[in-house]
Amino acid sequence: MGTLFGEPIVRREDPRLLTGQGRYLDDLGRDALAAAFVRSPHAHARILDIDVEGALDVEGLVAVYTWEDLPGRVGEPLPLLIPHPSLTHGRTGYPLARDVVRHVGEPVVMVVARDRYLAEDAAERIRVDYEPLPPVVGIENAARADHLVHDDVPGNVGAVLRQETGDVAAAIENAPHVLEFRLDIERSASTPLEGRGVYARWDADDESLRVYSSTQASTSVRAAIAAKLGLPPGKVEVIAPDVGGGFGVKIMHPWPEEVLVPWAARLLGRELKWAEDRREHFVSAAHERGQVQFVKAGFDGAGRILGLDVRILHDHGAYTPYGVIIPIVTSTQLLGPYKIDAYRAEVTSLYTNTVIVTPYRGAGRPQGVFCMERTMDRIAAHLGLDRTEVRAANLIGPDEFPYDQGLTFQDGRPLIYDSGDYPELLSKIKELIDWDGFAEVRAAAAAKGRRIGIGLGCYVEGTGVGPYEGGHVEIDSTGRVNVSTGLTSQGQGHQTVFAQIAAAELGVPIEDVHVTTGDTRRFGYAVGTFASRAAVMSGNAIALASRKVREKALRIAAEALEADPRDLDITDGLVHVKGDPGSAISLRTVAVLSNPLRYAFDEEAARATQFAVGGSPEDPPVAPGDEPGLEGRDYYSPVRSTFAAGMHAAVVEIDPDTAEIRVLRYAVVHDCGRLINPKIVEGQIHGGVAQGIGGALYERMVYDESGQLLNASFMDFLMPYATEIPHVETDHLETPSPLNPLGIKGAGEAGVIPVTAVIASAIEDATAVPIDRMPLSPSELFHLMREPEEEREVSNLNPARERAT
Repeated sequence: MGTLFGEPIVRREDPRLLTGQGRYLDDLGRDALAAAFVRSPHAHARILDIDVEGALDVEGLVAVYTWEDLPGRVGEPLPLLIPHPSLTHGRTGYPLARDVVRHVGEPVVMVVARDRYLAEDAAERIRVDYEPLPPVVGIENAARADHLVHDDVPGNVGAVLRQETGDVAAAIENAPHVLEFRLDIERSASTPLEGRGVYARWDADDESLRVYSSTQASTSVRAAIAAKLGLPPGKVEVIAPDVGGGFGVKIMHPWPEEVLVPWAARLLGRELKWAEDRREHFVSAAHERGQVQFVKAGFDGAGRILGLDVRILHDHGAYTPYGVIIPIVTSTQLLGPYKIDAYRAEVTSLYTNTVIVTPYRGAGRPQGVFCMERTMDRIAAHLGLDRTEVRAANLIGPDEFPYDQGLTFQDGRPLIYDSGDYPELLSKIKELIDWDGFAEVRAAAAAKGRRIGIGLGCYVEGTGVGPYEGGHVEIDSTGRVNVSTGLTSQGQGHQTVFAQIAAAELGVPIEDVHVTTGDTRRFGYAVGTFASRAAVMSGNAIALASRKVREKALRIAAEALEADPRDLDITDGLVHVKGDPGSAISLRTVAVLSNPLRYAFDEEAARATQFAVGGSPEDPPVAPGDEPGLEGRDYYSPVRSTFAAGMHAAVVEIDPDTAEIRVLRYAVVHDCGRLINPKIVEGQIHGGVAQGIGGALYERMVYDESGQLLNASFMDFLMPYATEIPHVETDHLETPSPLNPLGIKGAGEAGVIPVTAVIASAIEDATAVPIDRMPLSPSELFHLMREPEEEREVSNLNPARERAT
């Protein structure tokens, strides 16, 4: 492995993107027809009639489609992507609503016109007659089931998921101390800078379809489009151009628009494009996070948890196209770095008349960490112990790996942690934030009338979820190294990281490596970019493919140099005898020699012709089992996920008069195995922390009782500015994973996962007010700080209780 692996190389893609050279979805298809959609203004209603006559007079109108116009598979419900035994009443929507709409923003009519302006004009003239039905909004309303989202789904319950280890009831019953309480997490959303979009063109002569989509899963979009349109997969190309952020919302596929735009482009024989506006994104894309958690914990005098029982109500919105992955992740990742012998989680996943729920950066983990870390803080407060002591009493030891938590993770494999050193992470975070010295800092601030507090949160993150990813590496006759993988990129730095891996494995300058992602023309088999899996999955696949290329290059060079391949090495693109740099051959020449030619097009090609290469007349020019060219393809398929881990800590200040919350310091210690590029890992952490602070203090989806989203714009949906994000202090621990060749674990979601729990802990420490719901605004904290203690206990449906020993 070369020295490039582990170096903080500056991101290679940034100069192009920062100078306006990016190529995003809406930069394409400038002459294409445009699509617009009539979307439901009601959260729940029956469609009585659709009158399109008013739109027909719009100049430039090309077509209008309702559900009745959709043929065969195109008009069928969208696929349920991830079935699961617990999902007993899975439901998905139609590309265009049929009979009933179940959330504001659901598409009802598709309009195609010469440009988007005309399409919007036509859409406004279409009249849809609705019969409003009672909406179900909010988790508790869904659980009461006074009204149903789907008539054939009893109790609005889509799924009930249970996992258990040990005898939880007995463990809690026999515990010296027991606490019961309720926690709430509100909805939020990914809101990437670039919304969703699709651009399609049909080649009638070739009977092939090319689709560009702002997606996190180009190969899966291809498979879905091919299935829906009845096309051979080989006749469908899907390309993810530069994607302006995903954060999970773009892993969902196919969106209705990803089916309808290609279908209409083929039907009309015209290029067609749709790019959503911001309101469309808020009301018709996807949300996440919303859960109510009921916790019951039994523990001893040292804070060691003996039994933990968690009941979760999960809001999955109007449909379940992405299954119940989020509550599965919440219930299994809730345990974090702790060993709890008796644990039970029961998740009830409920339908509501709101936007669907699919993964958002962290994907269920922030809710699980909030539950566990709030539990740890409550135990510490109850026993009068330092919060780090309680955590230390429960940590899995470094000599206990691999550690089997006895549960089944989202990949259907056992929840077995592969490696880590959690006590060392705790030691590092305490040192980084100066935990032991904070009492003195607090006292000095109090002397000036300032109110500050400190908090921390620990987490384990399942990364590198299977089933597989692949990589293709080719060295051409110019010496250029072409690397391809099916994974898409939304700003993670794949062009840098994957180039580092290939360059290190091959012994070539990184400038010679060129990476292509998310283009089914270059690599047709992939799963997608989600769950912090890109580096683990595609990184290892690229490494394995590079090793194949390296082995072949050494073999061919050995013949040319009349040397043993074991005596050769590759440095800066030259294959040379170890200890004798003068006896060398360039990789570009090796690439030429790898492809026996009949014709010479230039001097390099002449070196590879059948007469120049020579060899025994009894041997074929291409040996049996060999292939022409210097390239390799390989796949990495893990036995199970890797598990990264980390600990965060923060110091906050609360204004005693206004309850304004200011984050003064934020520290992160993270273990993602071997670091490919520390600079990129830190960038991922910094961005995640900013997103986490947004989720803790600012971002929420506010629905009224009729199912209208009240803050569906950036004027009303609050996000933190750069001025509200503190400098993030970081440190790293590297415990290599034994599960993959590179020893790496994922890092993409690490920054966001524990932030809500950390901020809650710090606010509680500063104010002595129990924080049991997030996000938390200054106005809410203001009232909590002035609410009598007895009223706070009544407002918590399951107040803490102590049982005598």
